[in-house]
Amino acid sequence: MSDAATSGRRGRSARRERRQSGPGGQAVPYISRNIPNYEVLSDEGAEKIEENADRILAEIGLEFREDPEVIAIWKEAGAEVDGERVRFPKGMLRELLKTAPSQFTQHARNPARNVEIGGNNLVFAPVYGPPFVTDLDQGRRYGTIEDFRNFVKLAYMSPWLHHSGGTVCEPVDLPVNKRHFDMVYSHIKYSDKPFMGSVTAPERAEDSVKMAQITFGEDFVDQNCVMIQLINANSPLVFDATMLGALKVYARHNQACIVSPFILAGAMSPVTVAGTLAQVLAEAMAGCALTQLVRPGAPVVFGAFVSSISMQSGAPTFGSPEGSLLLNGAAKLARRLNLPFRSGGSFTASKVADAQSAQESAQTILATVQSGVNFALHAAGWLEGGLCSSYEKFVMDADQLGMMHVLAKGIEISEETLAMDALQEVGPGGHFLGAAHTQRNFESAFFRSQIADNNSYEQWLADGELDAARRANTKWKEMLRGYSGPQLDPGIDEALQAFMTERKASFPDSNV
Repeated sequence: MSDAATSGRRGRSARRERRQSGPGGQAVPYISRNIPNYEVLSDEGAEKIEENADRILAEIGLEFREDPEVIAIWKEAGAEVDGERVRFPKGMLRELLKTAPSQFTQHARNPARNVEIGGNNLVFAPVYGPPFVTDLDQGRRYGTIEDFRNFVKLAYMSPWLHHSGGTVCEPVDLPVNKRHFDMVYSHIKYSDKPFMGSVTAPERAEDSVKMAQITFGEDFVDQNCVMIQLINANSPLVFDATMLGALKVYARHNQACIVSPFILAGAMSPVTVAGTLAQVLAEAMAGCALTQLVRPGAPVVFGAFVSSISMQSGAPTFGSPEGSLLLNGAAKLARRLNLPFRSGGSFTASKVADAQSAQESAQTILATVQSGVNFALHAAGWLEGGLCSSYEKFVMDADQLGMMHVLAKGIEISEETLAMDALQEVGPGGHFLGAAHTQRNFESAFFRSQIADNNSYEQWLADGELDAARRANTKWKEMLRGYSGPQLDPGIDEALQAFMTERKASFPDSNV
């Protein structure tokens, strides 16, 4: 083969890689939305929901279970305490939340990967929490630490995911009480994007902080957010000791908590959107305000994981119109509190990466982008109502996230985009394929899916009659074969491994 032919192929390959890696050939650290927030909740409606949330807080209250320290904190702050039930005077929580930042930076070990959470920014993070994984070759099975590392690598390689996430799947081949070490280490070792810490026990939260301190330095961690964590309310109107313990650890260390009611409306909240939103607001305000009592100024995110259930079977449903309305309304309520907001993702109840999964996920991710969400967990890989992390759906979702990047940019108005020179050059009855303007812009003109097949029917037959899931199966394997990880300072790596070895040896294995 001639040098010219080789050079030509390298050039085409390089251009293709640049197109696949996002605008400018670089992974995008986060989205700065250039489109307005779409709101379905009026100001008058929001005020009524806020009034009802205040009534819930003052008349019904919340329970903070098995944590005497939290009860004492609330009592000292002026709340009404009756055993584990806490009631809040009107306006108390809003006053406490004034110290919470409206926007903050989560630092990555590669500063180019830092993300801004809040304002008009949107951060996509992968699926979180499933005990099972699936792919077309091995089927559905329990997750392992190898699967965990694979999903971390896939998230690292995708230009459309800005965050490494947290429990991308449960590595059930490791002891419950020790697997957090390997999970946090995997995020640090195999990616340089921001990541999440463990929340399954206070001591595991402390271990996560210590590993962050080894990686970033103790003083840096004390003054900057390097981890973000998911703290779920045990809806309705309960925070349990596990979540409270993790919240206190992270808030004291100035690390961000996403305080997120976990609600399936009809079972854990009223069946109506407005009633559920009042409950979401009450629960989120209480948890967010607690972080400010632990450490004023600690970063915190108003979260809302809300969907509905089938009133016939009781099973969770996703991608429903009610789910989109709940997401949109909660986003407005968070903005009225001047807090960053977490919600949305690529949700589906489907068991496979099929038309149902695509439809439900598209419905949710579109609402996520248009509603003004700041942090979107579960943006890629979610399957089976969150019970399963799917390899195929991971790359299918990531492809759709690329489309959301384009949508969030809005319509650019400039001399180049108005394209008057192209219109003048082509004139009536011509075509634009050979126009100078087209030649200048063809590589970046339209989003190019890495999963969709836009070829002719005959070409599709010749290529093996592959559906989207089969094409995605090929894609994730190609990505893992081509993985080349970021560099980690050998001294930091050695210190992390020494810490994990010492801590693991200090207590017996347990699956509790």
